[in-house]
Amino acid sequence: MTSLRPLYPAIEPYATGHLDVGDGHSIYYERVGTPGAKPAVFLHGGPGGGISADHRRLFDPARYDVLLFDQRGCGQSTPHAGLEANTTWHLVADIERLRELAGVEKWLVFGGSWGSSLALAYAETHPFRVSELVLRGVYTVTRAELDWYYQFGVSEMFPDRWEAFVAPIPEAERGNLMAAYRKRLTGNDPAAQIEAARAWSTWEGSTIKLLPDADFAAGFGEDHFALAFARIENHYFTHGAWLDDGQLLRDAHTLRGIPGTIVHGRYDMPCPLKYAWALHKAWPEADFHLVEGAGHAYSEPGILDQLIRATDRYALLS
Repeated sequence: MTSLRPLYPAIEPYATGHLDVGDGHSIYYERVGTPGAKPAVFLHGGPGGGISADHRRLFDPARYDVLLFDQRGCGQSTPHAGLEANTTWHLVADIERLRELAGVEKWLVFGGSWGSSLALAYAETHPFRVSELVLRGVYTVTRAELDWYYQFGVSEMFPDRWEAFVAPIPEAERGNLMAAYRKRLTGNDPAAQIEAARAWSTWEGSTIKLLPDADFAAGFGEDHFALAFARIENHYFTHGAWLDDGQLLRDAHTLRGIPGTIVHGRYDMPCPLKYAWALHKAWPEADFHLVEGAGHAYSEPGILDQLIRATDRYALLS
């Protein structure tokens, strides 16, 4: 039996910096691997999730030169939790600025969860800048997907955790939970803002793995992280990520000719398999890996195995 591939060993960046992208935003980036090797960019989830040290380990450092960055308003980017001039299309423009900074014509684009949404938006806008596309936990930000996670659907699978999610919201406002949360996350009461941020973020942290992981979930409830994560996610999702409903699937024909890999867990709660399957049908040239016995997190063994195999395989392409 073939053993599952783990992350590459821990590695430190060979360069870090902040890029002024205008509108008062400065985004943190880091470069990892071998300067001048195969270029790649890593797009984190959320939106508002930020990068972590383990994200660097998804690529063979001897064969890749990877740029990772914190999207507007999160991680080490500033202003923290800032919502002004923070949209999908600002981020797409930021990726292009970073590509120019890296001095490459095209690069492998790797995105999971919201990062897959952003990767699709970028690749569909700039297909000639993408050498390969690796997508995990595909999310197309349709109204149906948002309702499934934030109104009715996953609530039926996790009634205990749903109870904690709706707790900060009065019964009368629960008919539109995203709107009720937005009122609190953008309001002037700091205590209500933090309470809402913790509940919103912990809901995600406690439902994305197939098997419960209390320590993993607890990290989502840390105040500094939760404030950016909840405010930015709610901001994006309230606005449908500034996409036409179904736009990312509608425009998938623009991906033809780009080598691609789609990896999705059978029991992914935030991002229902239906949409990854639809992308697979719309973009049949891409490799499609449905991972049984897995949820949403990239760190789940079967998902991680397929992601590492994909980056290893594409490392061989010039």
